[in-house]
Amino acid sequence: MSENTLRLTNISKSFAGVHALRGVHFELRLGEVHALLGENGAGKSTLVKVITGVHQPDTGEIYLNDRRIHLADPREATALGISAIYQELSTFPDLDIAENIFVGRRPTLASGLVNWRRMYRDAEQLLSSLGVHLDLKTKARYLSVAQQQMVEIARALSVNARILIMDEPTSALTLNEVADLFQIVRRLRENGTAILFISHRLEELFEIADRVTVLRDGAYVDTRSMNGVTQEELIRMMVGRTVKELFPKKDVKVGEVVLRVNKLTRKGAFRSVSFELHKGEILGMAGLVGAGRTEVSQAIFGVIPADEGMIEIEGKALRITSPSQAMECGLAYVPEDRQHHGLVLPMDITDNVTLPILSRFSRWGWLATKSAQQAAYDAVTQMEVRATTVWQKVRELSGGNQQKVVLAKWLSTHPRILILDEPTRGIDVGTKAAVHSLMSELAAQGIAILMISSELPEILGMSDRILVMHDGRVTGLFNRSEATQEKIMMAATQAV
Repeated sequence: MSENTLRLTNISKSFAGVHALRGVHFELRLGEVHALLGENGAGKSTLVKVITGVHQPDTGEIYLNDRRIHLADPREATALGISAIYQELSTFPDLDIAENIFVGRRPTLASGLVNWRRMYRDAEQLLSSLGVHLDLKTKARYLSVAQQQMVEIARALSVNARILIMDEPTSALTLNEVADLFQIVRRLRENGTAILFISHRLEELFEIADRVTVLRDGAYVDTRSMNGVTQEELIRMMVGRTVKELFPKKDVKVGEVVLRVNKLTRKGAFRSVSFELHKGEILGMAGLVGAGRTEVSQAIFGVIPADEGMIEIEGKALRITSPSQAMECGLAYVPEDRQHHGLVLPMDITDNVTLPILSRFSRWGWLATKSAQQAAYDAVTQMEVRATTVWQKVRELSGGNQQKVVLAKWLSTHPRILILDEPTRGIDVGTKAAVHSLMSELAAQGIAILMISSELPEILGMSDRILVMHDGRVTGLFNRSEATQEKIMMAATQAV
């Protein structure tokens, strides 16, 4: 094979007159990790679908090993050694690991029966080549996200994939799982696999990628070596902003205590957690995955009530046992998993935004549709949600716009205390800047914000104070002026 494994030239694609791609160039070489960057809506997903045969370009050419090809469908792409692992994993929960690797392609005996011995042997060899050791008869439903990704990589290798596309593979992984995944990616690269790597986490790309191509508004911007570009340059190429503009933190005079948590405990999740949250303050909550941060926030909001301890809101001691009670007390909670816990995907924007406040639009059992529509329109306009209409299904929106709808939904309740669990997870740099700007504005209006984040730049850039958790306990509390990545990580890992 030649060095230029895959080459796309002048690729354009439109949908209903809207340009998704315009004159895009892209080159992927054997034995390299090539990052693809851009905001949501920049054309990354469309380009991937062109490469995998889901979409056919309106103009342009695709070359594989210097031979022009036409990909009529995903099956042709697979036959040519092109495989993709998407953010939403596609393992079958009730099939075991070996069955998932060879799903639809089980080896058979001359009699037509499944050759189980060969299937498990081949599955073992594929996983071993990745340095992964799992019980092949484990059902996929019992695997972690990281383990499911390993199974999908093995599935790709089982069809002799030489070009592997990885779409946001680290978005739901712990730091240790990311390190394990990167070991496998390096091993694949050393074996000559060409890897297209998509991630919103810029700091990861400097660790794993060789080159980077940036798209903006469906157009090609540039391709650079990772050794010759800075994070600030990448951000500027993607959105025309500098890195300082990502964290537009306003100086706000912090007011009185509005939330006091004292020795809050839930058995098996967290214990003796105490802190205060002030009016106009953004309190960052840091820690590794599994530290108990989400569980604490859910206890405060009444999703999983605490077993012991006290919650005070504006000086009044409460036992919050349900989200509806929490909402009555002025709390709002934006969950980490927006698709499963923050939105009803088959419903439209209006229904989602007005869901917590339906009583405002209900008259004698009838819904005042026009009033609900106007409220939703006002909310999404304020949040700058990109949608064709407020009747558009939220499942049709990009991840960043879905997150804005979740925020609009909870801000419509006019909360005094706002809990944000991973508010910018899986969204592009431009939308992150917009969410951060909104957070800063809300704090300036006097709303108290508890922000949980696994991204240290976000924690350091947006927090007035930083609370750190490890193994269900509070292990550190830092003012903005004294906090550093090193201090936070030491408290998060208990390396003190």
